[in-house]
Amino acid sequence: MSTTGTTIDVDRSDADYRAWLKEAVRKVQADANRSADTHLLRFPLPEAWGIDLYLKDESTHPTGSLKHRLARSLFLYALCNGWVRPGRPVIEASSGSTAVSEAYFAKLIGVPFVAVMPRTTSPEKCRLIEFHGGECHFVDDPMKVYEESAALARRTGGHYMDQFTYAERATDWRGNNNIAESMYQQMRLERYPEPAWIVATAGTGGTSATIARYVHYMQHDTRICVPDPENSVFFEGWTNDDPDATTDCGSRIEGIGRPRMEPSFVPGAIDRMMKVPDAASVAGCRALEVAIGRKAGGSTGTGLWSALKIVSEMVAEGRKGSVVTLLCDPGERYLDKYYADDWLAAQGLDIAPYLKTIDTLLTTGIWREPGA
Repeated sequence: MSTTGTTIDVDRSDADYRAWLKEAVRKVQADANRSADTHLLRFPLPEAWGIDLYLKDESTHPTGSLKHRLARSLFLYALCNGWVRPGRPVIEASSGSTAVSEAYFAKLIGVPFVAVMPRTTSPEKCRLIEFHGGECHFVDDPMKVYEESAALARRTGGHYMDQFTYAERATDWRGNNNIAESMYQQMRLERYPEPAWIVATAGTGGTSATIARYVHYMQHDTRICVPDPENSVFFEGWTNDDPDATTDCGSRIEGIGRPRMEPSFVPGAIDRMMKVPDAASVAGCRALEVAIGRKAGGSTGTGLWSALKIVSEMVAEGRKGSVVTLLCDPGERYLDKYYADDWLAAQGLDIAPYLKTIDTLLTTGIWREPGA
């Protein structure tokens, strides 16, 4: 475009929008300011082992899961980028917990929220989304949540939040009260303050990326392990160095596992992965309730199974130290699934051999993998 010597000046500043934006950011930041940090719980292990196992209890957030941190970061990121606008809906592709938390923040700042999710999402999560003022939009094929979310945003003039792309970008991994910084602050007075391993399951991959980057940035020796459930492609994509890996079915362990390699999953930052049978994940949930009297979701069970396997290796090698994993969300959201024997039977899942593996470890220090 020729200017013919004249300055072309386009000013799109909008005083009303900037006032709304300032108030919206204040409300989201105030939520963080009101919230105390989440607890670090100890899982009981034999004292003679000299090993401490902790669970970072993210279920105590206002919306009851680890995803509260992510949703807060995503809203701040989108607001400050100018993507969320007054009166226009925020749309998210989610299997549940992220949508619950995003519905909460959308209501907080006064914009509509629509969750695009698989029809198999637990009824309790759907109820919680609607409780916070959100709308549930179901798809039959889990692989369609991405394109349907984008299409819905185009049709409504709203913003597709896209947690699977922006989860690892929206959180400041160098610090600023992220989950990794919180873990290390809480571990400061423990007998082994620098964990040998942190075990973090992956839905978007954003949490494992944040933790791994923080560990590297702070020059800790901690290693990062990411367990992956059945019907998820992260493990295969990581082991085969294949960023285009996909699978054609969804994960039975809600909140983790994906049918494609998500942009927020950062393979190069991760030291180790485990492919965990779904029956082992459920056994982990049940074992946690026996050990500490708390029900948790399947993603917690997946992480606990892998953490206990790492503990067994440390016992066998005579190493002392600490391991940290996550309590991602409460088990009350899954009473009709992971705590229902009829659901397990319908899915063909036999958790008894995996419960025996955990019990044998805790009583003898020996890890006997089912089928090994």
